[in-house]
Amino acid sequence: MKKALLNVDYTYDFVAEDGKLTCGKPGQDIEQAIVRLTKQFLEDGGFVVFAVDKHIEGDKLHPETKLFPPHNIEGTSGRDFYGSLKDLYERHKDDANVHYMDKTRYSAFAGTDLEIKLRERGIEEVHICGVCTDICVLHTAVDAYNKGFKIVIHRDAVASFNEAGHEWALSHFADTLGAEVV
Repeated sequence: MKKALLNVDYTYDFVAEDGKLTCGKPGQDIEQAIVRLTKQFLEDGGFVVFAVDKHIEGDKLHPETKLFPPHNIEGTSGRDFYGSLKDLYERHKDDANVHYMDKTRYSAFAGTDLEIKLRERGIEEVHICGVCTDICVLHTAVDAYNKGFKIVIHRDAVASFNEAGHEWALSHFADTLGAEVV
């Protein structure tokens, strides 16, 4: 079965101590797991998608504007990958099996060509890592489920600023979406 890694929102604004909407320590603690998993997919020739939240400064119409402080603003360093993932991405960004995509909603599937990219490669299984477990990772997993993909969530490579939400999402992945949580 062909598989892909969806690396969701592991950026400075979501992970760094002074990020605009940071997970803080829980997000920082998963750096090595995310890098290891990404390297493994790259070495095995798997398809790796880097799905990165993108917002426009001052956009009053975006629904998140009422919910969260401005974050991952276009043209800012807040959208850079966090830690050693940044270097790994820079070394592999031109590889044929690497796809960088902007997203403007929680799900990496909403308003993007992600499903097309996966289908044209015959991918049936998506592995998901990143932040936040109970927001963007969750919504991406729900859409993957609704589109018929097998889902694998890497427990040591997801985090949130909301521990209760994180734990709830992990059980929801397995109990409601039938995902394999490894």
